[in-house]
Amino acid sequence: MIELEGVPELIDPVMICAFEGWNDAGDAASTAVGHLDREWKGEVFAALDAEDYYDFQVNRPTVWLDGGVRKITWPTTRLSVVRAGTGDKPRDLVLVRGIEPSMRWRSFCNEILGFAHELGVEMVVVLGALLGDTPHTRPVPVSGVTSDPDLARSLDLEETRYEGPTGIVGILQEACTHAGVPAVSLWAAVPHYVSQPPNPKATLALLNRLEDLIGIRIPLGELSEDARAWQLGVDQLAAEDSEVAEYVQSLEEARDTADLPEASGEAIAREFERYLRRRDGQPGPGGHATETGGVADGRDGAPYLRDSTGGRTRPPKASARDESSEETGGAAPAGGAADSADRAEDTDSGPTGDSGSGDSGAEGSGAGDSGDSAGSTGGADPTGSADSTGSSGEGGEGAGGGKG
Repeated sequence: MIELEGVPELIDPVMICAFEGWNDAGDAASTAVGHLDREWKGEVFAALDAEDYYDFQVNRPTVWLDGGVRKITWPTTRLSVVRAGTGDKPRDLVLVRGIEPSMRWRSFCNEILGFAHELGVEMVVVLGALLGDTPHTRPVPVSGVTSDPDLARSLDLEETRYEGPTGIVGILQEACTHAGVPAVSLWAAVPHYVSQPPNPKATLALLNRLEDLIGIRIPLGELSEDARAWQLGVDQLAAEDSEVAEYVQSLEEARDTADLPEASGEAIAREFERYLRRRDGQPGPGGHATETGGVADGRDGAPYLRDSTGGRTRPPKASARDESSEETGGAAPAGGAADSADRAEDTDSGPTGDSGSGDSGAEGSGAGDSGDSAGSTGGADPTGSADSTGSSGEGGEGAGGGKG
């Protein structure tokens, strides 16, 4: 049984998770959770033991100096709590931010679920980002997926149908399903030709969709301005290369054609409702989402056997897709997760030797699972790795491709 000290009784808590690495193209998902933590001044109450879940030759610790004393920062996953919302309808969020574990994924998920059980979490939302054939000049596509048919109907989400390789996002969502915890994955599609982090436009899109889902207004700070500056910078880079400019134009045409049927319907209404909420300071339509149910008893440590979500496919360096909107998933891995003192981490202090101190940051494997959502199909991998066509299905699993 997990004992929590210093954590008050929470109000309608929702757990928001993001993991650097394969699930996190452009660091969009982990940056979104980091933004929530900064804006609402999150208080860390727990960190998972790095020894249990990380290969330190893949995600290396970093050595740094603090007043002349050498300290080591270890890759880990940390949990914090923030009080969101104002007035008569506050709501608590449990933020889980870390690096995709190298091993013992089932134990990792069971430990996360143990915290969710003890804290009375009503729903788990996992954020991810994938690389895809989407133009940077258009709104970032964000897909919401779940493996719970009832939850899909009540929250207007897609029900996952993906089969294939998966990452920790897909595994955690499946673990929640088996434990009876309502779980949703939100996936942002990042243009494959600008995959390097940061991508504030994708982060902003994830936060807007999260705001709609949980019914809490999220302070955006300078994120909107950062997103505009990012797009302007990419515009300038694309204008310097005629081939890139032509390719972006082809993506724009394909995207505009695909979006045309809903351009005058639900999409416009949704954006207008968001504008009115922000102007009037009202909560979103999602309310407190308590109708999604509670946490089943007796699930601590219970293994789950299926791995039916998630997957990774990588895009060809190709033109616009002829795939259907439901089969538009993966893309190439988006680079490893980096450790820093600003990210979820576990710090040891005290004198140490110089051995290994030259390594800094997590040198993780690629990015992104694209598990359950209908994300965008992939294009060329700008990092130079081999590409192959991807299709999406279930709750997307990030930068690496097929949503699982």
